[in-house]
Amino acid sequence: MSQENNNNISIEQKTKTEERIVEVLKTVYDPEIPVNIYDLGLIYKIDLQDDGTLDIDMTFTAPTCPAADFILEDVRTKVEAVQGVSSANINMVFEPEWDKSMMTEEARIELGFE
Repeated sequence: MSQENNNNISIEQKTKTEERIVEVLKTVYDPEIPVNIYDLGLIYKIDLQDDGTLDIDMTFTAPTCPAADFILEDVRTKVEAVQGVSSANINMVFEPEWDKSMMTEEARIELGFE
């Protein structure tokens, strides 16, 4: 089977690529918080198009996060390196406003909220 025409990826390929995107997002940390941005609940949307264009909506724990530029560049670099992603648009959103309830149970335990 030829993979020359990669414009239309299968559902299975898309799912595997999205799972890999989540895996790499779990390697991105705010330098001030010992929990990754995915488990913190900072990723609101992961939308992978059939052509490999990736749209991510994300937020920060605070709009004035001093590490914002570092984190955004880390996200962009890591997700664009995932096979199947041709380009990434990282959109900063502040609606809904982030709160502790968006964290995974593991993150809340790690940070002492449970």
